[in-house]
Amino acid sequence: MEYSGSKVYDDHNFFENYMARRHRKESPNKVIEYPALMTLLGDVREKTILDLGSGDASLGEELLKQQCERYVGIDGSQNMCNQAELKLKGTNGSVVHTTLEAYTYPSQTFDCVVSQLVLHYIEDLDHIVKKVYETLKPGGEFVFSVLHPVMTASFKSMTGKRTDWIVDDYFQTGRRIEPWIGESVVKYHRTIEEYFLLLQRAGFTIQGLREGTPQRENFQHQDEYERRQRIPLFLLLSCIK
Repeated sequence: MEYSGSKVYDDHNFFENYMARRHRKESPNKVIEYPALMTLLGDVREKTILDLGSGDASLGEELLKQQCERYVGIDGSQNMCNQAELKLKGTNGSVVHTTLEAYTYPSQTFDCVVSQLVLHYIEDLDHIVKKVYETLKPGGEFVFSVLHPVMTASFKSMTGKRTDWIVDDYFQTGRRIEPWIGESVVKYHRTIEEYFLLLQRAGFTIQGLREGTPQRENFQHQDEYERRQRIPLFLLLSCIK
């Protein structure tokens, strides 16, 4: 069976295994992607923030601690929304159970739209980016991370701890099937150039780009730090309306 979008997270076994992996101490999400994302986000005080594919709202919890004015997360997984509601209870944050495609983006409402490792699940990304542009206030920022195109180009290396990586079919963009945590998950490969151009077409000005360069201070173990030096796992972009 192939899972598209957020549906896989409502498979109980997958959800439990994913959450254990996602929140382990040296998860690449924690030690590589998150620090790079926060650098691009900068000061969030008094900002209204929309989070596309908010998961369990771990990011929202942190942004509220950093005094953002209001946080709204959207996610298509009921399991994720249940976890998010627990985290956001008693805060100025909320979560909406819906997909990115079905959400009604209110015009010129948010100071910032953020998304962590979600947009590579979206087939019609041009449509979503245009909606993000519309929902941002003038001068608003869009900051997001995706799996690095070097990773999504080919999943031929996705077995165990890799010692070498195969990058193939890089310029053949589109649908890919990744074997992930015991399931088959649909993702969409795009080149760095394609991400840049679709943002530009929507009207955005690109401000920043990161590839998640590992920083030694974020790792407990030297061998893990050295292993993560070999290939980029994430691509992060920030742009302004």
